[in-house]
Formats: sequence, structure tokens, C-alpha cells
Amino acid sequence: MNPPVRTALYDEHVRLDAHLVDFHGFELPIWYTSITEEHLATRATAGLFDVSHMGSFRFIGKNVREWLESIASQRVTHIEPTRCAYTHFLDHDGYVIDDMIFAVVSDEEILGVPNASMISTMWDWFHALLPSDQRIQIENLSDQTSIIALQGPSAKSILEPVLGGQNHIGRFRWKQIETNDLGVTGWIQGTGYTGESGYEIFIPNDDAPRLWRALIEAGATPVGLGARDTLRLEKGYLLSGVDFCWHHLSDCQESFLHRDSWETNVPFGVDFEHDFVGKHRCVSHQESDARLWGIKYVEKGPLPRPGKEVQKDGRQIGFLTSGAPSPSLDNIGIGMGYLTGVNEGDFIEIVASPRKSVQAQVFRPPFV
Repeated sequence: MNPPVRTALYDEHVRLDAHLVDFHGFELPIWYTSITEEHLATRATAGLFDVSHMGSFRFIGKNVREWLESIASQRVTHIEPTRCAYTHFLDHDGYVIDDMIFAVVSDEEILGVPNASMISTMWDWFHALLPSDQRIQIENLSDQTSIIALQGPSAKSILEPVLGGQNHIGRFRWKQIETNDLGVTGWIQGTGYTGESGYEIFIPNDDAPRLWRALIEAGATPVGLGARDTLRLEKGYLLSGVDFCWHHLSDCQESFLHRDSWETNVPFGVDFEHDFVGKHRCVSHQESDARLWGIKYVEKGPLPRPGKEVQKDGRQIGFLTSGAPSPSLDNIGIGMGYLTGVNEGDFIEIVASPRKSVQAQVFRPPFV
């Protein structure tokens, strides 16, 4: 078995005495001080994340937007150059393989960020669907690219003294990094998975340590994977491999995680006004079919965790896919799961342990 991959920021994590774990084959910090402290710092000021385990693809060629639209749930041709967007990719049976944030650089170039554990899977999937005339090419920039996320209400005031005001970018926008005092190159996006304003910065591996140190010196709080998970859960963002996973993967055998875009209940990134691979399943559902809902505890009890059964009036209606205490809500239990026959506000029970069920309420995220 191969040892986990160390990102270009590994020495920085060690220097900060991070608690490191093997995460999808990468050695990354789960926390530096505590999950709660780092979570609240991101909401109050700004958190700094090493997300270099995520992939980086470049799609180039004539009519690349039209091609990507034909295999994506997003209406890619409606995304103008320098804008970013979110999409699902479904298989031919209509099940979600993975989701991705992408940036339209120009009419002939798109940059995409596949999830860490899905880089090779999506590489193969995209190549299987390339036009036969070879007009579109794909480059894998993952190994040579570090990704640093700066997220929180103070993100702009921390970024500007480090990279200069010329490198600020608006929400879901993209731009090439302009000349700066650090000599950092690459590109920057107004994206992230915490629900806060901020940036994801894509740079050569050699540039990563000095940018990381400079952002911390400017006031950013280093944040590990633990708080990254609670932050995204509070906003109701899906996590690949946790809230859905592709049934063709050997480590994804839980049938309640095999879903299509309609079932994920995502209010953005899915547009049924165009044809795309797998669309037929998304439009064939009945109102009684399960969809992803949030749940919020209304009493104390064992915390909600993935895989826990959800009941209504003593009848099983689904399972949790995500669950945790919410640091922003005084650690009340929150979660998400695919539930059948419910509406927002309904009371349900989480079978938190063999001896204890906890009453909760159906909630439409975000929770904060």
C-alpha cells in the first residue's frame, strides 16, 4: 500500500503542529487547534485551507462549452467567459458520478476542479465522451497545482495586502493572477465550499508555501478538514462520496447514496432546459420519491451521524448521509439525508443509537 501523498504545504502543516490524517490518499490536517475554533474563526474573520488534494483539469478546443453542456447538468453555454459555475455529471443511467466547479476562461477554454478521490474516474469519463474529431483536448494539471482557499468575511482585507487589490475577484468569477510583490502566478476564483465570501487560489507548487505564510501573517486562521466539513454542512453543500457516490465504485455500495440530480435537491447547477447525459432519470420522478433534506434536532441526544436511520411515525423514511454538531448554532445536531414523503417543518425521529431516537425537524438548508 502506497503512503499518502504530501502536498506542497506539508512542511507548513507540520510547522503549525497540525493533526494530520490520511484523506483519500493525501496527508492533510484534520485540525490545528480545534474544529470548533477554526470553524468559528472562518465565520467571523477568515479561514485558510489547503485543498491541493482537489484536481485541476483544463478543457480546450473549439465549441468546448457546447461539448461540456452535452454531458453536464449545468447550462454551460449560458456561463459567460470569466464566470464560474457548479454542475453534476451523470452516467448513462442517470446516476450522479461526481460534481464539479468550473470556470469558463474563454470560448475555447474551461478549467474544472474534480473531487480528490474522483480525479482518475472523471479523467476516464470525460475522455470516453470526447468528440471523435479530436477538436477538444483535456489536460490534467493536478500534480503541478496547489490550491489554497481563503474564506470568510475578512478574506478581501487579508488578500489585498498580500497579492494586491488588482487580484481581488468577485463571487463566482475567474481571473489570471496579476503581477504582485510575492511573484505568485496562476489564477484565482471567487469560489469556495464554506458559504462565505472568499477565494480559491490555484498556483504552481513552488509558490504555495510563501503564499500560505503571507496570508497567515496577514491574519488568516489555518483550518483543517474537520471544520471544512462542518462549514459546508451548515450551508447544505453536498460532499462527493458522502452525500452521493457512483454505484460503479468499489467503495460505494450503500444504495441510498446512488442518486440523480433531481434527488439531490440542489437549487443551483441543474438546468433541465437542455439535453445532457442521464437527464431522462431526473425528469421521470414522482412527487413521492426521496429527495435530500436537512434535519435539525429539536431536543438533546446522541449526535446525528451518516448512516443513521430516519423515521416518521415509526416508519423508516430514509437515512442520514451527513450529520454533525453545528458550531455556529451552539452545537445543535444538524444533518442531511434522502427522505421520502416529507415537507419542510415536519417532525421526524433520528435513530441515533439502538436505545435512543432523537426528535428532529425537516429543514431546507442553509442552516445558517
